[in-house]
Amino acid sequence: MSHVPHELHEEFPEATETLRALKAGDAHFSRLADEYHTINREVHRIETNVEPAADEVLEDLKKKRLHLKDQIAALLAAAANTAT
Repeated sequence: MSHVPHELHEEFPEATETLRALKAGDAHFSRLADEYHTINREVHRIETNVEPAADEVLEDLKKKRLHLKDQIAALLAAAANTAT
């Protein structure tokens, strides 16, 4: 099991500038990114035993993080298509 935090700039290294621009200029994207960050940190704390939790809790958080990542990826793709 990986205990590496899944930060957005690491998940989407090719989209670093787009991430910054959307966080600054799109309130919906900013909310998604903030929620992703919060859940991601919580997952990381659980995985590293800083904040123990039941396996079910961890799995639910991972599912929420993946859902948010999918939404963020879709918005990044739409922004990339608009820019070209």
